[in-house]
Amino acid sequence: MDPTWITISILLTGIVVVIGGVLVLRLHAFLALVLGALVVSVLTPANDIEQHAIETSGFRVRDSSIDIDGLAADQIVLELKKGQSAAVGTTCVVLAPAADGRGYAQVDGVSLKVVKLTKSKTGKRVAIAEVVSGNRPATNSIAISPADRAAANNLAHKQSIANRVADGFGSTCTKIGILIAMASIVGKCLLDSGAADRIVRSTLTVLGEKRAPISFMTSGFLLGIPVFFDTVFYLMIPLGKAMRARTGRNYLLYVLTIVCGATMAHSLVPPTPGPLFVAEQLGVDLGVMILGGCIVGFFTVVFGCFYAQLANKIWELPLRESPDLSLAELEAISKREDSELPPLWLSLAPIVLPVVFIGGFTVLNRIVDDKGSAFMRIAATLGDKNIALTISAVIAMGMLVWKKRTSLKDLAEATQSSLSSGGVIILITAAGGAFGRVLQQTGVSGLIGELSSTSPVMIVSLAFMITAAVRTAQGSATVAMITAVGILSGLASELTFHPVYLALAIGCGSKPIGWMNDSGFWVITKMSGMTEAEGLKYVTPMTSLMGVVGLIAVIVGVSVFPMSPV
Repeated sequence: MDPTWITISILLTGIVVVIGGVLVLRLHAFLALVLGALVVSVLTPANDIEQHAIETSGFRVRDSSIDIDGLAADQIVLELKKGQSAAVGTTCVVLAPAADGRGYAQVDGVSLKVVKLTKSKTGKRVAIAEVVSGNRPATNSIAISPADRAAANNLAHKQSIANRVADGFGSTCTKIGILIAMASIVGKCLLDSGAADRIVRSTLTVLGEKRAPISFMTSGFLLGIPVFFDTVFYLMIPLGKAMRARTGRNYLLYVLTIVCGATMAHSLVPPTPGPLFVAEQLGVDLGVMILGGCIVGFFTVVFGCFYAQLANKIWELPLRESPDLSLAELEAISKREDSELPPLWLSLAPIVLPVVFIGGFTVLNRIVDDKGSAFMRIAATLGDKNIALTISAVIAMGMLVWKKRTSLKDLAEATQSSLSSGGVIILITAAGGAFGRVLQQTGVSGLIGELSSTSPVMIVSLAFMITAAVRTAQGSATVAMITAVGILSGLASELTFHPVYLALAIGCGSKPIGWMNDSGFWVITKMSGMTEAEGLKYVTPMTSLMGVVGLIAVIVGVSVFPMSPV
């Protein structure tokens, strides 16, 4: 059987296991992703695993005549992919592609030594190596240190299936575990302290009741950054019902504007788990992802607001009874006196400060030449994503203690509650990291990597369609993003444009098509009093079209301002 079709068959099998596990077996997303990872790992040939490890850790030999001046006769150029590093003095052996195109064979008697790190005229990071022994290696062969060569062999032939899955799981936890935990604490404290309520009330006060839809949209997007979509909707729907009771009309408009703001932040702006994971897998700086997510999100929510206005003129959604317990609690929260709520500046601080710290360091790192100054060291510390989110969580907990006059025991219970929900998200996301890792080991990155020379528009459109297909099939936007980036992350180091566009296209692709297999669909319909048919009629088209508008914004951005790959 053609090796390419073997790879595609393994890829499709893994996706079917995950989707079937969620839909047919009713497995938790964590279990479905782990099961998918184990199945893919069992099916992947050892030679493919070794080839992937070699290509990941090795350096590609480039045509020495390209973009580099002043090379000595015995020197060659090694290209460094994104995330790779090389040390001067490193000795490498050379591997040539096997005759059948699957795997590599060592070229006997040839060794290299890295003597310089520099950049080509096109800005790509390269290493200059001299030939220590043997002939000059051919272009597109691989230079790799003996230690990395041995590690690749060990991974493919000696490491167990379970260990390979566990390595992907642990690696993902290292990257996103603290961030998700701290974001969960921030979200819980914003709700319990009344800070989230303050943000919504303040935007209503500034914009007025006539502009309540804009207020709901803005508040939903802002709160959707640190707080999960379901929780944002729980918080804001009582306010939408109160506005309907007060005005006697426009209930559909209020519901849809709440949805359109929160749903886009959920898929585009970290530290929400989906976009956070995608950014980490593609190597996108978190500040860049936040900025890009906000820009694309602006266009999508503006469209969503116009759609909601039009839908409200055509249809009317009556105010109906819905589950009493949760709404009664939330309505009691919404009726609190303003004096019981924290001030607006403090309410916004846990959301704004991480954006300022992370985004500010991203900007400073590009414009300040002296990276070793005391100022830049402080900026680097505050701009570290884990530090920034930890500071945000501390502020949020302090605000909760101050406004609720709660004891340390009560604070510990609130924190434990938030970490319980955050822990589930960490498990799902880390399992997705394991699934993505073993997908890459199948060699799918090589197949997808062939697309890197095609149009950027085609690449981001493909990312959108893959994510949309997985989302439509199994329902969860986060799982769809995790699965799609597992397939596409091999492109990140080969792109001719900035990978943030690929990340944003994946985020937009997680919007179509929300229906009865999506937990968010049931939250919206049950808490708002919609029937299932009304949800499909009102909500599904809006969120799907918002995803398409986001894709159009990404296409325009990558065409007009592609930015160089980092």
